[in-house]
Amino acid sequence: GFMYYGFRPYVSVAERRRKAENVAKKMNKQGKKVTPIRINGRTIAKTFWGKSWCDHLESFSDYENRLPRGRTYVRNGSVIHLSIDKGKIEALVQGSSLYKVKIDISSVESKKWQQILNDCSGQIDSVIELLQGKLSSGVMKTITDNKKGLFPQPKEISLGCSCPDWADMCKHVAAVLYGVGARLDEEPELLFKLRHADHLDLINKATLKVPNKRNAKTNVIADQDLSNLFGIEIDPGKALKNGATKKSKRKTP
Repeated sequence: GFMYYGFRPYVSVAERRRKAENVAKKMNKQGKKVTPIRINGRTIAKTFWGKSWCDHLESFSDYENRLPRGRTYVRNGSVIHLSIDKGKIEALVQGSSLYKVKIDISSVESKKWQQILNDCSGQIDSVIELLQGKLSSGVMKTITDNKKGLFPQPKEISLGCSCPDWADMCKHVAAVLYGVGARLDEEPELLFKLRHADHLDLINKATLKVPNKRNAKTNVIADQDLSNLFGIEIDPGKALKNGATKKSKRKTP
């Protein structure tokens, strides 16, 4: 492989960025919707969720040496498309050519997920708080725990890239892994989707509280807020089982 590298033309950052933008534009014109990773400034992930994902990856000795190769790539806008679905991350990265990255992630073991749910039981008043990363305790620690949480372990991650680099983690894959952190900043619920875990289970568990003296209304989350947050329609009766969600008989104007 080394000879091959000797002949590869060096592509400047500006040139690569220009190329990436052009490819993205062209693909959008062809009707292939691309969702690029755009990072302003040097910080890749800014929220609790994104940072925790990056910290988690950097905690593995196998990864920490090779991950930095992807930082400049992701900052430069080279990840022109990144999608997260159940068990897989797919991306397009503009290097000296356009490369396809596919990362397979196994689903969370049901025993582990049940344990997470049990640990989170009755821990929060509001899922809004949970997803905004405002909780310093319980739920956040549980979900982002390096061993017991929802982030995958190296053995649950399978890396693939169409580039000629023989290493498992080339800079394109590393850029995509960091890109996931940036995406979790915007859509933390994708972590649940990635691991085949239903975040509504968590909502039910975490918001199910023992009755206390405070007004029951404090535990109710506006259905609208939830729908906006998750981008899904939520049946208020199903989403929260604390009884307080049932519609009152009074007609709202």
